[in-house]
Amino acid sequence: MKIVVAYQWAPDPQEALVGQDGQVDFSRAKPVVNEYDAVAIEVGRQLAGATGATLVGVSVGGSATGKPVATKAALARGLDEVVVVVAGEFEHAGTAATAAALAAVVQDLGDVALVLTGDSSIDSGSKMLPPVLAGTLGWPVLSDVLELSIDGSSLVAERVLGEGRQKVRVSAPAVVALTADATKPRAPGMKDVLAAAKKPVRVTSPVELGQAPLLEGSTRAVAKATGPARKQQVISTTDPAEAAAQLVSALRAADLVTGGRS
Repeated sequence: MKIVVAYQWAPDPQEALVGQDGQVDFSRAKPVVNEYDAVAIEVGRQLAGATGATLVGVSVGGSATGKPVATKAALARGLDEVVVVVAGEFEHAGTAATAAALAAVVQDLGDVALVLTGDSSIDSGSKMLPPVLAGTLGWPVLSDVLELSIDGSSLVAERVLGEGRQKVRVSAPAVVALTADATKPRAPGMKDVLAAAKKPVRVTSPVELGQAPLLEGSTRAVAKATGPARKQQVISTTDPAEAAAQLVSALRAADLVTGGRS
């Protein structure tokens, strides 16, 4: 039996910079394993340890996703092996294309009882991947899962619903999106990092998986910081009548007053 964790290798938002125009610049941010997906990997490790399953990490992205620094970072968190789908089109691919590639890997692996994901992506904040992936696979999906266990051929989950909780049982296989509070990920130690270098890594492409070229356009997450409007100060050293005229003109230019002159 296999448990799959879909993880994202993306720029760390903690290192993003906000420009004067309000645009968020990720160009200098170092890529990391999505912090929400790190929770999913930790839960997957616990479930795999309890059931004897193989824990497989699967990621989709551009060339950086398949580099050793990326695969080792994921493996050091407790994965047994990783499969990475790399293509230039996946640099900014949309949810449907990403889900299709993940589904192709899951089907190729075979004997997958469960696909785990984090609560959200770190670049766009989207929560759409789990339901789209489940729809592509034809599997049920559970979101906002705080606790999860495997009971024979069933999954038992406790979900967060507003101020309450819901306990559900669903037949495997299924896609499960875990909350950020599901567990606290371990920080990889030196032993984990050294062991990661010896674990299996498979880098593949959509073509090798039998997928057609992407038909949907690429998407790029664009964030904009908002805050209070900048105050402008008008100072006049002229006589009172001219100062009043300048003030009215400035207010009219800022659309704070309307109408003609009296």
